[in-house]
Amino acid sequence: MSATSARPQESRRISDFISLGGATGPLIGLILLCAFLSIATDSFFSLRNFLNILDQVTVIGIIAVGMTFVILIAGIDLSVGSVLALAMMVLGYLNVEAGMPMGVAIPGALIVAAFAGFISGLVITEFKVPPFIATLAMMSIARGLASMITNGSQIIGFPPWFNMGAIIRYGGFLTMSVAVMLVVFALALLFQRYREGGRALYAIGGNSEVARLAGINVKRATVLVYTACATLSGLAGVLLAARLDAVQPTIGIAYELDAIAAVVIGGTSLSGGTGGIGGTIIGVLIIGVLRNGLNLLSVSPFLQAVIIGVVIVLAVAAETIKQRGN
Repeated sequence: MSATSARPQESRRISDFISLGGATGPLIGLILLCAFLSIATDSFFSLRNFLNILDQVTVIGIIAVGMTFVILIAGIDLSVGSVLALAMMVLGYLNVEAGMPMGVAIPGALIVAAFAGFISGLVITEFKVPPFIATLAMMSIARGLASMITNGSQIIGFPPWFNMGAIIRYGGFLTMSVAVMLVVFALALLFQRYREGGRALYAIGGNSEVARLAGINVKRATVLVYTACATLSGLAGVLLAARLDAVQPTIGIAYELDAIAAVVIGGTSLSGGTGGIGGTIIGVLIIGVLRNGLNLLSVSPFLQAVIIGVVIVLAVAAETIKQRGN
């Protein structure tokens, strides 16, 4: 292959990797939102504020990656906030109460989270329970188990380095939490673009029966997707525990709504089969920038909830109009 023909092919690969997958509209919206807040506030357009936004969206960003894969197969997971709390409590119990090192406590928390997702996937595929009901039940189970570990009490006393890793900006730029989120984003993009399993999710979301007839193991893929989503929720819980330097069973309430909002705002259809991680990243940033900007404008937290709700409705309406146009 000649050098001239290799260059266009390489350019196509790069463009495929950074393709927004139909999220051009949300990207324009993010740019306009940033432009407006830069004019409306004096402190928005600064490196320090941008880094603060990244710190604030870390947890929801990681959860939203797993939620993207779930929604791509036309599913839903309402248990991510409760699974996050369960993973945090397991982490605290193993490290603080049982005296185990973080090298054991962190994998233990992730394993428990993964098992919760595995059970949800199994109930959906083997017992034909709708994802909404299955994950609603897991939301209640996980929250109850999280409270049972310490009878509803919080756990404090993590090693100092654990908390400092989430506070210190290495190189004056990235905290450990943000670095982990960026790695998760990159791996998810690579999986979605270049792995057969990533491409299979679109086929399952488009029509699961056709995907099955085409040779895709739909049941296996579904269980793996829910397991991965729960594992990422557990990972987000570990990072949140590091930031708070404490864990409690009531944490993570309504996180599933924020994650779903980020995915939908980013252009992934709730009916499955369209969208992707690129759009979700933009959706996460939109929510983060919007909340940050509203705080800078001293908008009431109650009104913030209303505004974000309106943004979600507009995003879904725009997606519906787009589908009708096609």
